Amino acid sequence: MGDQIQFIVEKLNQEPFRKNYNLISFDSLESLQLLQLLSDVLGEIDPKHVVDIREELPEQTAKRMLNLLGILKYKPPGGLSDLSAFRQGLVTGSKPVIHPVLYWLLQRTNELKKRAYLARFLVKLEVPAEFLQDDTVAEFNKQYEELMEAFKNLHKEHEQLKISGLSTAEIRRDISAMEEEKDQLSKRVERLKKRVETVQNHQRMLEIARQLRLEKEREESLAQQKQEQKSQLFHAEQRLQRAQVQLKEMQHVVADSKPESLMKKLEEEINFNSYLVTEKIPREMESKKTSVYFLQKVAAEPAMTQADLTALESEINEVNAQMNQLIEKRMLKYETADSKFSMYRQQASIISRKKEAKAEELQAAKEEMSNLERQMEQKSSQAHELEGSEVLTEDEFKQYVNKLRSKNTFYKKKRLEIAEITAEYGILQRTEELLRQRHENIQQQLQAIEEKKGISGYSYTQEELERVSAVKSEMDEVKGQTLDNMSEMVKKLNAMVAEKKASLAPVIKELRQLRQNCQELTQECDEKKIQYDSCAAGLETNRSALEQEVKGLLEECAQEESNYRYINCMKRTLEIQLQRAKEEMKAYVSPEPQERRRAVREQYTRIILEQENLGKKLREKQKVVRESHGPNMKQMKMWQDFEQLMECKRECFLKQQNQAAIGQVIQEGGKDRLVL
Repeated sequence: MGDQIQFIVEKLNQEPFRKNYNLISFDSLESLQLLQLLSDVLGEIDPKHVVDIREELPEQTAKRMLNLLGILKYKPPGGLSDLSAFRQGLVTGSKPVIHPVLYWLLQRTNELKKRAYLARFLVKLEVPAEFLQDDTVAEFNKQYEELMEAFKNLHKEHEQLKISGLSTAEIRRDISAMEEEKDQLSKRVERLKKRVETVQNHQRMLEIARQLRLEKEREESLAQQKQEQKSQLFHAEQRLQRAQVQLKEMQHVVADSKPESLMKKLEEEINFNSYLVTEKIPREMESKKTSVYFLQKVAAEPAMTQADLTALESEINEVNAQMNQLIEKRMLKYETADSKFSMYRQQASIISRKKEAKAEELQAAKEEMSNLERQMEQKSSQAHELEGSEVLTEDEFKQYVNKLRSKNTFYKKKRLEIAEITAEYGILQRTEELLRQRHENIQQQLQAIEEKKGISGYSYTQEELERVSAVKSEMDEVKGQTLDNMSEMVKKLNAMVAEKKASLAPVIKELRQLRQNCQELTQECDEKKIQYDSCAAGLETNRSALEQEVKGLLEECAQEESNYRYINCMKRTLEIQLQRAKEEMKAYVSPEPQERRRAVREQYTRIILEQENLGKKLREKQKVVRESHGPNMKQMKMWQDFEQLMECKRECFLKQQNQAAIGQVIQEGGKDRLVL
């Protein structure tokens, strides 16, 4: 409990409460102040509850707080039996009730603010059924529910956007980064344009390159469409194979089955369904109706205490005992008459129970089978969505296993080939190293000979010249081929471009006009955007400053208003006290004895005199009691001794009577023996 109070005091001293409490001052708060503090905390969660509780009745305060706590889903400690005590404590401002509520509220203020905000829009208004029969009211109620659902969806989207981490600052940074990237790209494009302008027929070459790019994109899209159509064809063939397998299976089943077996199955199914319809389902419906009736009856009754429950349990036990007794009597009464049929009745009841059990098992098995079929359909649809193969039949699985076996043998064969190639690669690698070492040795010897002859670097230069000449000849051949291909392609493309130009000439004219309009609108949009951003920034700063100023003024106004109310209350109390003092002085100074007796001073004086007289009488009585205490104690001792003496005499007398009675019985017994 101390940790709770410490947590509450720390939270109340922070923003937005700023109460400046310590443990002693918080613990010394009165009930009215505690209720006002709870109302302030609830007002922070829901602004509608910013109320001065001195201006409303205690019942209204308790009802308002209970409604909000119910919306916030606060569960008071204890069970249902403590709910009335919780309500009473909330009305009276009891500390054991208020402190846990404050601790719970201050622990999760932000979460409760969100819940209170949503409750304003999502707590549904209950409209009576008789009002909903009106078409207008029903239509408005439907619109209200649709708006509520739309609000739920919008709030979920808002929360998802908040969770996704996208903020205006990040978006602006992304936009600025993209604009910088756009400027860089535009500069690169300008540089490339300047470099291309020096080439002859650059416009025609650019147009040809554009057409080539478009054709390549079209080729890629066609290849993708072809692949999709191949996959669709493959899936269609698989479905066709499965359908053919299913058709064969059904034909096989139909060929093997006879009309008599089909009729027998249908009769069994009809018997089972008729049993369900005529016996089982009506019995279950009747039991459900009776249970619903009893539940409605119990719900309509007032709340029961533990004593009522124990009384009902004892009554149920008594009724069950009476029923058992009546059943036993009935069985004893009809045992002789029904002894022949009892065995058959027992067998019939056992068979009926078994029948019901088997019917329930069959129904459960059918439900399980339907659930499994539904799951199988879902799994197959999921597999189809994931572009995987669907569930294979037995024949398809066998084919798949055979393919795997053939692939396994092929894999083993290829693995052996890879092992041989790897071994050969190792040998060749070693041979290459040896040849490289020999080549290096020969090169060193050749360099030494060239240095001796004075022509160092001759062999390297000769090799380079031979390599360059070979590369040049290859490049010349490739250039000749590419030039021929390009000339043919250029001719074709020129023809295609001429055709496209003729068809696109009117569109290009319209596009130029639209581009000019687009540039003008883009410039205007940029100017308006700059104006809007500057205006929005200025308005945002002004709004934040005004909000701070308004918040300070509201707090000051609330403080002044509370001071004003406190001063008014003190003024009223002082006026009442002053009025009572004036009436007292008037009554005390009045010459009339009747008025003077009404004065508080006279009343207290009279009471003091009465108490003094009573004290004198009591002191005199005490004196008399003290004087007679000794003789009275002696007399009491004598009476106690006398009482003991009389008790002893009584016991002796009783003993004598008992002995006399025993002797008389003995004498009578002796006389009887003599007579016999």
